[in-house]
Amino acid sequence: MNRRLALILAGLLAATQAAAQAPVRIGLSAPLTGPDAAFGQGLRQGAEQAVADLNRAAGGRPRLALVPADDAGDAKQAVAVARKLTADGVRLMVGPLDSGAVAAASPVYEDAGAVVVTPGATYTPLTGRGLWNLFRLVPSDAQQGRAAGAYLAKTFAGRRVGILNDRSTFGRGLADAVAAQLKETGAPEVLFDSFPRGTRDLSDLVARLKAARVEAVYFGGLAPEAATLLHAMRQAGLGATLVAGDGILDPGFATAAGPAGEGTVMTLTPDSPRLPDPRGGKPVARSPEAESVAAGAYAAVELLYQAAERARAADPKTGRIADGRKVAEALRSGPPIRTVLGLIGFDARGDRTGGPIVLRVWRRTPDGRLDYAGHDAAEP
Repeated sequence: MNRRLALILAGLLAATQAAAQAPVRIGLSAPLTGPDAAFGQGLRQGAEQAVADLNRAAGGRPRLALVPADDAGDAKQAVAVARKLTADGVRLMVGPLDSGAVAAASPVYEDAGAVVVTPGATYTPLTGRGLWNLFRLVPSDAQQGRAAGAYLAKTFAGRRVGILNDRSTFGRGLADAVAAQLKETGAPEVLFDSFPRGTRDLSDLVARLKAARVEAVYFGGLAPEAATLLHAMRQAGLGATLVAGDGILDPGFATAAGPAGEGTVMTLTPDSPRLPDPRGGKPVARSPEAESVAAGAYAAVELLYQAAERARAADPKTGRIADGRKVAEALRSGPPIRTVLGLIGFDARGDRTGGPIVLRVWRRTPDGRLDYAGHDAAEP
């Protein structure tokens, strides 16, 4: 047998062995049904594409298999998903997406030795509980709040700022982070107040804002309440600039706020890149909700796969990962990993290092619409 033929046969044998080897399984916990199903489908599409792309490029390396499960964005169902997947031996997880679902399910994954990379949970305390196995790709509410606070401290230096929230865990977390940042700069807010979601009459609250002579208002909450607040402020003749987090990143904000929304500043992560169609190189048509999370799910699969490879965590015969601690250590302490979102590394808590946050301004477009695309606020 000549050398060339021997090499070909050896390559075929290696490929056959790799194909016969049980794949490394990556679980996906996502809201495939329920009110957040559009986001869940985007997570599934992104994760499926990552698995397909990595398998095509695997060569002799272990192949991947995605194990999707529906948590419906519900904490109890997320726990049930966690118990089932870990009982089946899954030790690498993408999701959940919702902060409440992550908080409920992550201890189950920790006890089972499974690593979790969530593409979307922003609740600050999630990574402060000492869990070795939890990582997130998006900035926390505290990181987003600090960015808004830095913007307010610079742009409204020497002027009066008020802070409001909608009494939710999400909204209060953002408001507290902004207040902490302003206090750190030596210019704390002149008013800190709140109102519950669904409130329609904000006249008394706006009267307090006017009495405090605020020139900027930070609001921690969601789009419907932000629009209600804006209308109440403008009707009372209060022209203060509204600054908010990505809770107002909602197509309904432009409609509900109308002209009152012009000039509103919003913190958010940069737009996710569109994933190409692996079959023809053309972008896949996805809903805006799906598009916003697909690349994050893709990157989460890349991170778990490359970290498992770096740690040599998978059994070469079965593809099983006995314990995800080596994978977690590779994510937390190893050099940043190149993904579709760029180089990604994590700090000791599991938060992404250098997670980007941008500030956008809602402006009236020539055709009369209200949009933030392409309208950057001055960076702090």
